[in-house]
Amino acid sequence: MGMVDDLGLKNLAVTMDEDGIAVVTLNRAAKRNALDAATVEEMIALFSTLPRAGARAVVLRAEGPHFCAGLDLVEHFQQDRSAADFMHICLRWHEAFNKMEYSGVPIIAALKGAVVGGGLELASAAHVRVADASTYFALPEGQRGLFTGGGATIRVADLVGKARMIDMMLTGRIYRGTEAVQVGLCQYLVEGSSDEKAMELARAAAQNPPLSNFAICSAISHMQNMSSFDAAYAEAVVAGIVNTQPAARGRLEAFAAGTAAKVKPE
Repeated sequence: MGMVDDLGLKNLAVTMDEDGIAVVTLNRAAKRNALDAATVEEMIALFSTLPRAGARAVVLRAEGPHFCAGLDLVEHFQQDRSAADFMHICLRWHEAFNKMEYSGVPIIAALKGAVVGGGLELASAAHVRVADASTYFALPEGQRGLFTGGGATIRVADLVGKARMIDMMLTGRIYRGTEAVQVGLCQYLVEGSSDEKAMELARAAAQNPPLSNFAICSAISHMQNMSSFDAAYAEAVVAGIVNTQPAARGRLEAFAAGTAAKVKPE
């Protein structure tokens, strides 16, 4: 944790256990964990550091009843930014969320309460999203005279489709519960604590060889940005490297010997 401790984080809290499971906590509960400029800078620094600090999986969670209410609108109003200033703010958001999506380390988001606007952009940069009964998703930018600037047009549209995203922004539509799972906003819905389920998933992912997780949590996103022709070539190259790694030999041997766990429903 030395590399992380050196970052001097104030708006994020981080712990890491002996298995390399890092728990990153949004720590501005009084502001519903809204993202101000300082928090975004902390995220850039942290998610640049965690892969090099030995993290094998990350649980992204929040203090208080809400995951993240999005852009800190009070700061935005008080700063009275120019168009150029706000463009640069957006680019820092993109930097932070790209560090997450392309990190090569599985990030499991434990959601609750508001996952709204920039909070949904943040959640969509994680690799897996777990919602609890209190979680609700919205993009209220239209009603506030705003437009998404932190990657929703890329990641949220990819999750739910262009038409649903436009509807959310135009009408303020809120998704929650099983409907949120069905449209793709989250992969899991739990009755209890999303923190506990996220930790369970992080521990499962951390059992995979790190090189396999690196490919899963970076190469797929890169390939989605390519033409199908180039993606097929890139997939073959990545598979050549990952599927011949020494860490896979023992697992393949167990499969060949019939001692590996079977893939079947419980």
